[in-house]
Amino acid sequence: MNQTYMKEKPVFPLILTMSLPMVLSMLVNALYNIVDSYFVAQISEEAMTALSLVYPLQNLVTAVGVGFGIGINAAVAYYLGAQRTGDAEKSFSQGLFLSALHGIILTLGCICVMPLFLRLFTSSETVISYGLGYSNVVFLFSVVITVEVTYEKLFQAVGMMKVSMISMLVGCVVNIILDPLFIFGAGFIPAMGVEGAALATGIGQAATLVIYLVIYRRVKLPVKFRLNRNSLLDRKICKRLYGVGIPATLNLALASLLITALNRILSGFSQMYVLILGIYYKLQTFIYLTANGIVQGIRPLVSYNYGAGRNDRVRSIHKTALFLGLVIMAVGTGLCMIIPDRIIGLFTHSPETARAGALALRIISCGFIVSTVSVMTSGTFEGLGKGLPSLIISLIRYIAIIPIAFVLSLLFGAVGVWHAFWVTELIAAGVSIILFFYSFPLKQ
Repeated sequence: MNQTYMKEKPVFPLILTMSLPMVLSMLVNALYNIVDSYFVAQISEEAMTALSLVYPLQNLVTAVGVGFGIGINAAVAYYLGAQRTGDAEKSFSQGLFLSALHGIILTLGCICVMPLFLRLFTSSETVISYGLGYSNVVFLFSVVITVEVTYEKLFQAVGMMKVSMISMLVGCVVNIILDPLFIFGAGFIPAMGVEGAALATGIGQAATLVIYLVIYRRVKLPVKFRLNRNSLLDRKICKRLYGVGIPATLNLALASLLITALNRILSGFSQMYVLILGIYYKLQTFIYLTANGIVQGIRPLVSYNYGAGRNDRVRSIHKTALFLGLVIMAVGTGLCMIIPDRIIGLFTHSPETARAGALALRIISCGFIVSTVSVMTSGTFEGLGKGLPSLIISLIRYIAIIPIAFVLSLLFGAVGVWHAFWVTELIAAGVSIILFFYSFPLKQ
């Protein structure tokens, strides 16, 4: 399979070709998140609150899978660009083995810590019961997630974005169909409540993995899994995988730490604000997962062109990604400013929660457009194999916001937490610009 088009095709149509399938996949994935939460919210606000509290650890599992997958993606694309197919194959083989190991560790760890974790934020036995019921099922599929993401990143690394789109679409559709059936029951299917929502999620993820495996066996790829000592125990490859994978994982896992900390701050005011934060993080996936589709499209392009010595195209790819990201964020900002009450109203029947949630959406969305700079620049750094600058950007977005939110909450109450989002995004954008031109100057 010839990937030279990655360094020859005009940049704008190339990014659209690579990114649109992923953008569509991310939109469907975001729709699943919203539909899933919508059905759970019909059970009770306690059930929705429970899922909001489980979300940080659920995000941690995804962060490890996707973060390490980014390391695999960057390594495979880089070695293919440098015409080193053997090293690309070693990267995938070793990455797949390690991803499965990560999944096993996450399953055991998350199930063990969940009872204590939930009690840090609530004393409601109802909420805790819902949380344990959901988490004990959903974390059983951690290995499926980490292995599935490895195949996703392989297909992206070789430019086969449509495979990822099809596989993710199948998984999301299966999930959306099964959600109401498993939650509320139908015919011979018993009503399983939040456990049904978790089972539907797991089956959807398994369906995605099955599609990847079927296509992997049927198409000719330049990279294949080789089960031998030479492929699985290469220290140089391992160092490269974790060199990008660890910072990328931390980038994504920091969101878990952020949500946990903000839940702690907001629970001091009212459990209603914890629910609102949980609803927001489900809703923002519609915007940020869509932008992430652009990031996933440019990562292999950046890696391939950087490996091929085409730094001019790397800069052009970055600029084009910024433009496309701005368009997505502008649409998201408009929706949150114009109809926030209708959006929040999908997940709660309480007028008080709807009013407070609408205000939160309007305030937080003030930072969407400026966040484009940090999101796209971080993705470009990952494609360049520069994990540290990407990690610095994420540390600002997900760690610096915590003290800012704490101080503003002392001054303005729970509303101060919402203002911390846009304040932090302004700081992160400025630092991103400085890091990009320092790490990748115009004249090299």
